[in-house]
Amino acid sequence: MAETANHPQTAAERLIAGTIQWTWALWLVGGLYIAGPVLGWVMAGMATVALYLGQAKPGAIPSTVWIWLAAMLAMLLILWVGHANFELGIAKTIKSSIGWAKGWALIALFVFAGALLDIRASVIYRAVCKLGLQTLIFLPIFLLAPYIGLPELLWTSPLKILGGAGPEYFAAQLYTIEPGAGSPRWQFFAPWSPAAGMMGVLYVLLSAQEKHRGWKAVGIAGGLVLALFSQSRLALVALIVIVPFVWGASRMGKGHLWLMAAPAVFALGIFGPMLIELVDSAVSEFSAARADSSRVRAALGRIAIHRWETEAYWFGHGIVENGPHLVEYMPIGSHHSWYGLLFVKGLLGAASLAVPLVATFLVLLVKAQADRTARAGLGLALALVLYSFGENLEILAYLYWPALVVIGIALRRSD
Repeated sequence: MAETANHPQTAAERLIAGTIQWTWALWLVGGLYIAGPVLGWVMAGMATVALYLGQAKPGAIPSTVWIWLAAMLAMLLILWVGHANFELGIAKTIKSSIGWAKGWALIALFVFAGALLDIRASVIYRAVCKLGLQTLIFLPIFLLAPYIGLPELLWTSPLKILGGAGPEYFAAQLYTIEPGAGSPRWQFFAPWSPAAGMMGVLYVLLSAQEKHRGWKAVGIAGGLVLALFSQSRLALVALIVIVPFVWGASRMGKGHLWLMAAPAVFALGIFGPMLIELVDSAVSEFSAARADSSRVRAALGRIAIHRWETEAYWFGHGIVENGPHLVEYMPIGSHHSWYGLLFVKGLLGAASLAVPLVATFLVLLVKAQADRTARAGLGLALALVLYSFGENLEILAYLYWPALVVIGIALRRSD
């Protein structure tokens, strides 16, 4: 019965489940970066056709989804203005517009498709759990690779000529060696290790909703493998923070929990100064764990803020620029959605992400009091908020799209 309930039935469900379960094969041939955008636009087209044929009414689109669509369209308009302000030319404008279609646009399109199409969240949960099983099967190869002489990079797919992004999005990388430490680190099917940690967190949250205990355990184990072996500090923080937060936030209407929380609040007032010192110490140790990485991230942020404030306050610079030698020539504002947005798209671009993110979080917080899918969506939305301070959300949308579809499903539900 459980297998039947989670078996894909509609065309959209078959597309989603198939793409998730073919993740490792797509990674091997360098097709993940292409599959995500293609799937997003195809599913958005299916949702639009459903509206046109009357299978779904415009009134069925939740207001929060409209906000996402409007905000991501605003990103494109802001991009055009930024390019015009700095006279970047038509070629760069077209290239950046294509980048928008593979990045920011996908966020809104997957949420839109999840809200409009006949998709059950349970199908996504089961597909992610099956992907977790594949991950556990392949794990020994990755862990043994640096110790048995296998190369770090298997190959870079020739499909990179179709993507327009860096070669890391099309590379089959078994492992990397951490600079300075000399120890191996794994990124699995993500373009870099912290991104693998992000996917691990999202897969744990999705797998935790699976009703079949066996598949749930396998899915969670697969997600934890990605999170732990990526050695991402933010992944560990997210796993510790999100689960208890969603549990408490989704039960705010239950009076006995408030009574149980009262002693904890009282104790917090007494031991607050001590806790603040502990937090400060933990933050220092957190940064010291990878001092070079923390230094580069901080410098990139300072450069982004300074140049945003002094050169392109409202609409940004229009394109990404590499930083100086101080930051190892890494893109200004990278590793941080907000710094990146302020530099590339200015204050209006940052607002275009903040408004739909906050609206989604608040709507799901209310719905989570009575709906299990909304609780899952709330956890996923919180994960995106946390990772907006450690990753550029738009460039990884091709990977974390299952979370966006579940958020769309959660927004459409009224029960």
